[in-house]
Amino acid sequence: MIIEDQELADRDAILGAVGHHPFARHALGRATPTAAYHRDGAVLWLTSAEPGPAGCAIGPAGPALDICVRLADSATVRPGQRLHLPRHDRGLLTGRLAVDEHSDWDFHWTDTPPPLQPNEQPVVRLTDADLPALAALVDEAFPSSTSRPGDPRVVDWYGIRIGDRLVACGADRSQGDIGFVAGLTVAPDQRGRGLGASLTAGMTRALLARHDTVGLGVYTHNVGAARLYRRLGFTDTLALSSIRLA
Repeated sequence: MIIEDQELADRDAILGAVGHHPFARHALGRATPTAAYHRDGAVLWLTSAEPGPAGCAIGPAGPALDICVRLADSATVRPGQRLHLPRHDRGLLTGRLAVDEHSDWDFHWTDTPPPLQPNEQPVVRLTDADLPALAALVDEAFPSSTSRPGDPRVVDWYGIRIGDRLVACGADRSQGDIGFVAGLTVAPDQRGRGLGASLTAGMTRALLARHDTVGLGVYTHNVGAARLYRRLGFTDTLALSSIRLA
């Protein structure tokens, strides 16, 4: 039996279909989707935005994967492109969709400023003069970070200094009307002092002054970070899996 996907006309139709979910508001930003589909409660949309994913989906994993398989079979999505999909076991893709990367992560969000943290350190917005120190810190402490100086997705950088030394940094990768905290980094010799909590709390308050909701992402294996984010008020969660097509 062939099931026809319902096509959604535009950004407003997508947001309406997913109840204006914060993840969709963030992932869409102000971009114009190139196509969007609805099947059995799952909504999947495609964009041409770079360097972000080619598409995202919300809803039941099974129908979302069915849409992906159809789009791959028709070459609407192509090898090398990334998609953020509802959480699923990689085994569900066997024989249906070839992927060379698969990772599980959670999108967390809050609309409430975090409480003051013990021994909280001041968080400042960084400037172009800080870029060399910022790049050196990311290279040393978080070389696999997807948020780096020069990334066009980064709106601003924030950091914590001890004396003249930059010891922690984070990227504001807000899109549209959703704030987004990314690339949180603390110097190795400064960990365990609460700087991660100070940085996350300070950035979240700063972004909530401009947005009604702030989100962030964390890989499922980073249990300590997820615990910290929940303590800071990021208690709403959407379980996702990201894939790269082979």
